[in-house]
Amino acid sequence: METVQSPRERYRAQVREEVKRHAWEQIAAAGVTALSLNAIAKEMGMSGPALYRYFAGRDELITALIKDAYRSLADTVRAAFEAGTTVVALAGVIREWALSDPHRYLLIYGTPVPGYHAPDEITAISDEILAVLLEVCADASDGAPKTPFDVVLGMNREWAGALPAPSATVHRALSFWTRLQGVLSLELAGHFAPMGFDAGLLLAEEVERL
Repeated sequence: METVQSPRERYRAQVREEVKRHAWEQIAAAGVTALSLNAIAKEMGMSGPALYRYFAGRDELITALIKDAYRSLADTVRAAFEAGTTVVALAGVIREWALSDPHRYLLIYGTPVPGYHAPDEITAISDEILAVLLEVCADASDGAPKTPFDVVLGMNREWAGALPAPSATVHRALSFWTRLQGVLSLELAGHFAPMGFDAGLLLAEEVERL
């Protein structure tokens, strides 16, 4: 059952969305370290104190942006999984998501924002992505021989030992994630452009090798 918003609540939601839109524009122009609520307030024709009624500070705004980005990616990978995607196809889905908005990708997987610490709610959303990776990689890990890294994962009860998957599956998911992030980071930074090849094909081959 949907909750009916009051006019004030709808207005507040609209202002917050407009603030986030201006924030993304700032990030695209000068990077997240240049994010300024006062500059956004000026663009919106508001005073700084007035804008702080919608976001208490820079960190709260960054959290909202990161939460939106993770939510979008988590929903994307879950939809792909429910549609029966393969490991290789999932890599392509995530790549398409990253290329559609590189600044969104870089905010959550690029260089950490100096002085910013994400709250637990962000970790919970990112864990949804890991959960899908574990599910997709589970079948690919069946019958795979254990490696030294698998043994280390099995011994790490504080992290891998607490995940609802065998160490071989965790290893496969981590290998998938590191290869994916490596190719995407290089592609988004423009390092492949002078080489003149299809980074999508490289990514597919890297994942296929797993």
